Amino acid sequence: MFELKMRRGWKMALSEGLRFCRRIVSWVPVLVIVLVVLWSYYAYVFELCLVTILSPAEKVIYLIFYHAIFVFFTWTYWKSIFTLPQQPNQKFHLSYTDKERYENEERPEIQKQMLIDMAKKLPVYTRTGSGAVRFCDRCHLIKPDRCHHCSVCAMCVLKMDHHCPWVNNCIGFSNYKFFLQFLAYSVLYCLYIATTVFSYFIKYWRGELPSVRSKFHVLFLLFVACMFFVSLVILFGYHCWLVSRNKTTLEAFCTPVFTSGPEKNGFNLGFIKNIQQVFGDNKKFWLIPIGSSPGDGHSFPVRSMNESQNPLLANEEPWEDNEDDDQGFPGLC
Repeated sequence: MFELKMRRGWKMALSEGLRFCRRIVSWVPVLVIVLVVLWSYYAYVFELCLVTILSPAEKVIYLIFYHAIFVFFTWTYWKSIFTLPQQPNQKFHLSYTDKERYENEERPEIQKQMLIDMAKKLPVYTRTGSGAVRFCDRCHLIKPDRCHHCSVCAMCVLKMDHHCPWVNNCIGFSNYKFFLQFLAYSVLYCLYIATTVFSYFIKYWRGELPSVRSKFHVLFLLFVACMFFVSLVILFGYHCWLVSRNKTTLEAFCTPVFTSGPEKNGFNLGFIKNIQQVFGDNKKFWLIPIGSSPGDGHSFPVRSMNESQNPLLANEEPWEDNEDDDQGFPGLC
């Protein structure tokens, strides 16, 4: 008996230790990005602007624009990392009584009917591929539309897009706007560095500037900026395509199933309305990392419902969707 308790204790301790190590390791990609950004700040501000550039006016102009972009770049990255994923509220969780009834029931068809009866009280219109109510047996809740369980975060996330290791966070309803802004400002950051460094890269290459310590930083800065620019512009372009269709990354690869059947354009409200679903109606907040996405993340306008209930939307031209659209490449994270 004593040995059994000892084994259980060791197993629990080992499990906790592994979980702790995984949490530490999950911050490694973020640490890498932070170190690269800190080095790029040093290389650009000190080695390029303060050491290499001789014109005072050019120094001031370069530094002003650089810091303006740098502030928004770091601000959006911070928000992407530390904005917690939003979970379904309590009304989507099974009550203690319903949970006991569901777990004690051994017949799958009865369990399925129980979930259907519970879902009638909720604004849920999507189903599994077999037509059943989407239920998470780990969180014990009926999943709201566009909600998915993240195995890394060990929780159900509203309007989940994907889990990104580069921000060590799940990207969903609460922070998708910030993530998209982070990609945009990252592209702008790399582009600005590459364009302003390029002329000095040529001068170093031709030997017009003395071969000092700054040469290494300037040459490597251009290489790193171009490398990140190419990868980021592809990822940013992909997510712009997703926003224009009002899709998540998961929905792009797995067509949502509604009560009426599969519908890949089920959430597509038209180009402008699709953008407003992420950034909100007030354009003043589109470029600022402040929460402005409409709704609470538990329910979303559905095109088929809007067309039947809203005469204005019924007359709107549909946003064309090609047959190959769902073959888009996945993001880089």
